[in-house]
Amino acid sequence: MMITEAIDHYHSLLTDQLAADIDGVMRSTLFGRGLYFGTRPVCTVLRPHFYFAEHWQYLKIETEKLLGAFARAHAACMEDAELRSQLALESFEEELFGLDFGGPVPWTTSRLDSFYQVENQSLRYVEYNAETPAGMGYEDVLAELFFELESLKRFQEHYHVEKMPMLKTLLDVLLRAYRESAGSQTHPQIAIVDWHDVPTLNEHELSRISFERHGVRTILADPRSLEYRNGHLWAGGFRIDIVYKRVLISELIRRMGMNNPIVRAVRDKAVLMTNSFSAKLMAKKASFAFLSDEQNHHLFTEEQLHVIANHIPWTRIVADRSTVYKGEKIDLLQFVSQNRDRFVLKPNDEYGGKGVILGWETPIDAWNEALRQALTSPHVVQERVSGIVRNFPTWVNDKLDISPRFVDADPYIFYGDTVYGCLTRLSSVSLLNVTAGGGSVVPTFLITKKD
Repeated sequence: MMITEAIDHYHSLLTDQLAADIDGVMRSTLFGRGLYFGTRPVCTVLRPHFYFAEHWQYLKIETEKLLGAFARAHAACMEDAELRSQLALESFEEELFGLDFGGPVPWTTSRLDSFYQVENQSLRYVEYNAETPAGMGYEDVLAELFFELESLKRFQEHYHVEKMPMLKTLLDVLLRAYRESAGSQTHPQIAIVDWHDVPTLNEHELSRISFERHGVRTILADPRSLEYRNGHLWAGGFRIDIVYKRVLISELIRRMGMNNPIVRAVRDKAVLMTNSFSAKLMAKKASFAFLSDEQNHHLFTEEQLHVIANHIPWTRIVADRSTVYKGEKIDLLQFVSQNRDRFVLKPNDEYGGKGVILGWETPIDAWNEALRQALTSPHVVQERVSGIVRNFPTWVNDKLDISPRFVDADPYIFYGDTVYGCLTRLSSVSLLNVTAGGGSVVPTFLITKKD
């Protein structure tokens, strides 16, 4: 069944009056429910994103296969400093990663970002957010909001619609990791740790409310407010047993140094921090170069090599070297310079779309200068992945507008091996990232046509 049939049916339900009414409800509700990023509402369109069950199942199965390859790469890099060198780590990261031996999985939650054309099962991943995956709170509350809208109620007369709420699963895996780390508290307490002025603070609050609703005491805490004393990590008088770390490791160390209270508590195993320090290994953009580079293929099974070939775009650390591209030996810098329309340039350790340069949108002189700069700090060059475009409705200038948006598919992963739920981002430009400015998040639903 074509997904466009379901999309067209939803759009056919939107009269001008209904679209205006829905837009009014959303405008009056988004801020009240914490659905904003900084000062911007996270959702600006009037339709959720749909998957038929068979399309979602393909995304889930292929992602879980690929996770096995990432797990093998992570384990190999933890054991072999020479392999780790391919990831262009910083010196402080080498010191921190050693604190993870003997603990639970390094990532209780993660997210693989991709572009997925369901009609022909074209699935291409572009990044692995293995350190601090955002968006679950937004997705859960947006799903609840859309289920209240008249348009979705009418749509459900013809289609079964299923939500994929994730915050309870997130809490379950945090508690599971605590138990597996031999945590001593019967009723562990959680601190969601990030800087007090980040634009995602609203989403942290959504997580806190959900955790508290399920009986787990939880606070939001800025790293600078924490103390390590008497064998425990504290935020004022609140004992912290689990650090749900949303602050980035690089920012934590840069602002507070290696001897900060979180590192000291983790080193003494006085607190469980998740995702742990070594999760950063696969969060590096160079992890895609590690998987796709022929020199590392001996580390993976035949099935893993197959899924890497099918779903991981050709990626390399920018360096003055020769390598292989589609079976041909190339000079990397010369080839990428001459074929910029095929490639994206990304900093190895940034987030939110920062520093990403799209070759096909960049003049040749600026592209070559970016390549020269990329030799001075770790960057990767990655083969272009075709964007996916779908129509989405908005209410603008007092009329219904249905127009195309780029859309991605970012499945969430729990405990390193299980896919459940999905972040879906929209943009009118090629770079899909809410942090980078503009864009929108929409809830992700599974649908089945009724008989």
